[in-house]
Amino acid sequence: MRFLLDAEQRDFARSLDGMLTAADTPAAARSWAAGEHAAGFALRQRLGAAGVFALAAPEAHGGVGPLPVETAVAFVELGRHAVPGPLVETVAAVALLARLAELGIPEPAKRSLPTLVGGGASATLTLPGAGPYALDADASAVLLAAGDGEVRLAPGHAEPRASLDPARRLARLLAGGEVVASGDAAADAAGRALDWAALATAAQSLGVGYALLDRTVAYVRERTQFGVPVGSFQAVKHRLADVLVGLEFARPLVFGAAVSLRDGDRPAARVDLAAAKVATGEAAYGAARAALQLHGALGYTAEYDLSLWLLKARALRGAWGGVGRWRERVVTGG
Repeated sequence: MRFLLDAEQRDFARSLDGMLTAADTPAAARSWAAGEHAAGFALRQRLGAAGVFALAAPEAHGGVGPLPVETAVAFVELGRHAVPGPLVETVAAVALLARLAELGIPEPAKRSLPTLVGGGASATLTLPGAGPYALDADASAVLLAAGDGEVRLAPGHAEPRASLDPARRLARLLAGGEVVASGDAAADAAGRALDWAALATAAQSLGVGYALLDRTVAYVRERTQFGVPVGSFQAVKHRLADVLVGLEFARPLVFGAAVSLRDGDRPAARVDLAAAKVATGEAAYGAARAALQLHGALGYTAEYDLSLWLLKARALRGAWGGVGRWRERVVTGG
């Protein structure tokens, strides 16, 4: 299966690429890991102005969507540039609140969506079966906890703790807070949020994988042994070809899942999203392993920017419940 983006989607990707290249996202990611959020907040506002968060919201709430394919396009670029912050979580929260509005519970959407869609604030959330920790709760204005048959606005969070990726700080949300939905509506909205989280994470992983491949190809062209570039060795070529094949096989799964989500076939979409989540996670992780080995000792250096993508590939692979859970979802049909 082959998916080709149309001219408008390609222009959107190029505009995000240009904006993020000029923004020096590696420096923003390092600042974010150190607890300094100003550069990350500035990036979030620019992404909001570019319409990234509006893609998950309907026009009734200031959005332009829902547009899953365009969301995937955007998150490939966000992964390619290692943009920090709860970006996936904000999109998932937007999807959750928009779904509650569709189900006749509009007040939470009216309160929070205008700011989230415009990039003025971020959101984070926990979802059933996806782990007990919320990402970057200390940098989020909206804290949503879904589980036990309800969705609530958490009143705060515990002390954040470091994760495998220093730019991804995790915290438990505090109990209590306002219950905004319960019963079937809460379960339905939480499921919608997980669908969008899976799509955005898969696309982000794909972008991370491509960034790792591009940086490794550039490096092996410059590094020499025995008077020739390392990239001229057949074993290196084969290793990088395997990485490219993995990413290229994962790419249509991402956009196929986006199309299924766009078309509203939730059972099919959930299988497709699970397959995309697994495939991109494995492809990006394979790209990270190859990049680490082909960079040699330099790949283990935290000060080298490659580490930003190496750690993110590993973290995204296990996000939202781990690989085994998503494999099971593929096997059991969602």
